[in-house]
Amino acid sequence: MKDLNKQLADIKVVPVIAIKDASKAVKLAQVLIENGLPCAEVTFRTEDAALAIQYMREACPDMLIGAGTVLTSAQVDEAIKAGVDFIVSPGFNPTIVKYCQQRNVPIVPGVNNPSLVEQAMEMGLSTLKFFPAEPSGGVAMLKALSAVYPVRFMPTGGVSPSNVKDYLSVPSVLACGGTWMVPGDLIDNQQWDELGSLVRKVADIIS
Repeated sequence: MKDLNKQLADIKVVPVIAIKDASKAVKLAQVLIENGLPCAEVTFRTEDAALAIQYMREACPDMLIGAGTVLTSAQVDEAIKAGVDFIVSPGFNPTIVKYCQQRNVPIVPGVNNPSLVEQAMEMGLSTLKFFPAEPSGGVAMLKALSAVYPVRFMPTGGVSPSNVKDYLSVPSVLACGGTWMVPGDLIDNQQWDELGSLVRKVADIIS
C-alpha cells in the first residue's frame, strides 16, 4: 500500500471512468497518459469494465489502474484477473475488505464518518476513499477527520476544477478522484482531442 500511496500522491487526480465499449479503452488510456494523468479508476458500472481494464493493462503496462464501484467478491476476482493495481469501493464492506486482503490486492473503501474510519482502521486500513465528498461535508469534514485519525484519504464525489486544489491542500489527502475530465459522451463519440484538452487542464491545475 505504501507504493500505491506514493503513486497516488504523485498523480494527485485519478480519472474515474465509466466506459461502455471496451474497444475504446486503449485509446482512452493513451490520451490520459499523453496529457499528464497516467492513471484510471475504471468503474464496474458497465458490463465492459473488466475487459476495458484488461485492454488498458496489455497496452499500457506501466499505467496505474484501479477498479472502482467494486461491490462483490466476483468483481474483485474479475478485476484481479484483468490486471488491476488496486480496488476501490463506494462504501465500507468488511466482507469485501477481507476478501481483497486474502487476495493480496490493495483496497481503498469508501467512508464518510468517524465510525466507518475506525472500523476501517480496525481492519488494518490506513488509506480510505472519502465518498461522497461534497455531500458529506467536503473539505471541512476532511479536516475534522484528519485531526483525529492517522489515515490518508482519496476524496471523490463532487470534486471539480473549482475545488480540487482545496482538497489537495489538506495534508491527509493523497489524491482526488474525479469524472469531469473523462465525460462519457466524449468517450462514446471518440472525441479524443476534446478529452485530451480536459485532461491537460487538470494536469495544469495540479502542477
